[in-house]
Amino acid sequence: MKFSKLSERQILKAQAEGQFDNLKGAGKPLPPVGGGDYAEEAGFRIMAEAGALPKEIELRKAVQAQAEVLKATTDPERRKEGMRKFAELTQALAIQEEARRKYYGG
Repeated sequence: MKFSKLSERQILKAQAEGQFDNLKGAGKPLPPVGGGDYAEEAGFRIMAEAGALPKEIELRKAVQAQAEVLKATTDPERRKEGMRKFAELTQALAIQEEARRKYYGG
């Protein structure tokens, strides 16, 4: 099942249960975000506000955090370990992104 159909079903279910009543920003348009698929970005935003981030977003945050750790690391052994972890996170992120592209046909 495509993400758009799944998300539409989840939205309709949440709406019927009253989960959208009295939300912050209700009735206002979503703020503009950098290029890309707006439906997907809106879905990610809704999931993030609910505390449920997709694995791809979690990995992206972990890659950024590990990059910051590497910037501050000067010890050669710790830097080597940090680079290994950074490479693993980057590879996992690339796998998640590729899986999403293949699944959505993009």
